[in-house]
Amino acid sequence: MDIEKEINEITGFKNLELLATQVVEGFISGLHKSPFHGFSAEFAEHKIYNNGESTKHIDWKLYAKTDKLYTKRYEEETNLRCHLIVDNSSSMHYPKMKDFSIDSLNKIGFSVLAGASIMNLLKRQRDAVGLSIYSDTYEFYSSEKGSERHHHMLLQHLNNALLQSRKEVQTKTYSHLHLIAEKLKRRSLVFLFTDMFQSDTEEEKLFEALQHLKYNKHEVVLFHTYDKEKELQFDFNNRPKRFIDVETGEHVNLYADNIKENYESAVKRYFDELSVKCGQYRIKYVPVDINEHFNKILTTYLVERGKFG
Repeated sequence: MDIEKEINEITGFKNLELLATQVVEGFISGLHKSPFHGFSAEFAEHKIYNNGESTKHIDWKLYAKTDKLYTKRYEEETNLRCHLIVDNSSSMHYPKMKDFSIDSLNKIGFSVLAGASIMNLLKRQRDAVGLSIYSDTYEFYSSEKGSERHHHMLLQHLNNALLQSRKEVQTKTYSHLHLIAEKLKRRSLVFLFTDMFQSDTEEEKLFEALQHLKYNKHEVVLFHTYDKEKELQFDFNNRPKRFIDVETGEHVNLYADNIKENYESAVKRYFDELSVKCGQYRIKYVPVDINEHFNKILTTYLVERGKFG
């Protein structure tokens, strides 16, 4: 085996930072068509005015240009602490692929590029970002910092998450969230990327862990990643297939059409329950098909940032 050839072939994203920049530049260029007009050039220095706030910091010059009310935010007010959490268990590496691009992503690839894009926005605003990556172990943790060196280090760890062998690696998300909650001492905006695959008995424990983060006054956003075509709509041909649980190795042989209707109904019910539970705990729930564009992620970031402070 040519080890050097193998290493060169398995590279994850060839340039994660460049891809993230392209995603963000494309997003920002479209902001003039959205309610966020005004963020594109100076959104580190302005926020949308909310009814009931003091009017003394309204930027009337910007109002004259945009017909929208924004308040000035001073340097000490703009600093945001954000922590990204990425589930790196086996199920996140579905569907299996070797080459990653903006048009070719599995769940971990989507999460890594979305996380890098949020980091790109944070960097532009001189905000501090931290990162946690977990699977069956707590693979990586870094506290919130804003330096260029720190930014590149986090990008490297995000890219590394794509390359690790993920054969039958399970996780207990709730146990890692409790650890992260203990580490986050100062109020932060927390983004969690996970496909929410766990047993029914662990679902309640997961929400207890999310509540732990909320108890510490963090704003929590759950990006629920999935492949809509395969994991939600169960779109497979009706030839006999063996379906294997990538986290346990257990398998079942069946014809897809025999269970498609019941499967879709059960998954939709589960998604609805997640949405309701998150609403009860005041956690922002964002279902994300990995084949969608990143605008949903970045728009959510701006909305949640506007609430932070």
